[in-house]
Amino acid sequence: MPRLRHLPRTVLTLTVAFAATLIASGVVIVTSRIRPHSDLIERTARAWSRAWMLTASVDLTVMGSENVDPKRSYVVVANHESNLDIMACFLAIPLPIRFLAKRELFRVPILASAMRAIGIIEVDRQARLAVHEQVNSQARQLVAAGRSVIVYPEGTRTRHGNLGSFKKGAFTMAIATQLPILPVTIRGTRGIWPPGSWLIRSGSITVAIDPAVETSGLNRTSTNQLRDDVHAVIEKRLELLAQS
Repeated sequence: MPRLRHLPRTVLTLTVAFAATLIASGVVIVTSRIRPHSDLIERTARAWSRAWMLTASVDLTVMGSENVDPKRSYVVVANHESNLDIMACFLAIPLPIRFLAKRELFRVPILASAMRAIGIIEVDRQARLAVHEQVNSQARQLVAAGRSVIVYPEGTRTRHGNLGSFKKGAFTMAIATQLPILPVTIRGTRGIWPPGSWLIRSGSITVAIDPAVETSGLNRTSTNQLRDDVHAVIEKRLELLAQS
C-alpha cells in the first residue's frame, strides 16, 4: 500500500520526538527553577523543534525575518495547518514565543510541568468569558518577561483547506495589552502531517512574516476591523506562496 512507505519515517520521527520531549522537559523544568529567564529555555525549545524537523526530513524556508524587532513583544497571529505549526514557528520566528494550549495537555504529567515552567498559557474552553480575562492576564505577565504570545485564531477550515475565518480572541488580547500583531503565514505543514492522520511525510515548509500591525490607541470597538485586516494579510500571503 502506498501509505505504508511513510510508516518507517513516522515511527522514527515519533520515537525521536518522544525522547526529545522527555529531555527538553527535564531541561526547562530545572532551568526555570534556577534561572527563569535563561536563554537556555529558548534554545531548548528550538532544539526540540529541530529534532522533529530533521528526523522527518523537512526543509524550512523563512521569509520576512527583517519584519521582527527582537526588542519588542508581539501577539503573533498565524494560520493553522498541522501539529507541526508550533515547531515551525519556534524555529522561524526570532522571538521567545509562548502559545496557548488546551487544558487537556496539562493532564500529561511531565509535559504539564514543562509547559507551566516556561509560561505556556492554559486554556479552559468551558470557562468562556473567564478564559479571556485569564489569558489576557497571563499574556501581560509574558510581556513583562520580554516574551511574545502566538495564537492560531482560525476556526473551521473550508472543505478544500483554504484559510478559515478568524475568531476574535487574539485581537481582543492584542488590544487589551496594546501589543502589535505580527502576521505569520505557514504553508506546507498540512501536506507533511495532515490533520487527522498519524502518518508523517517529508516535504518543505515556508513560514512568511509580514510587517506588524500596530494596535496602539485601538479599543474594543476596533476588534472586528483588526481581525479582518490581519486575515486579509495572511490570506494574500497564502495566495502569493501558492503562486511561487
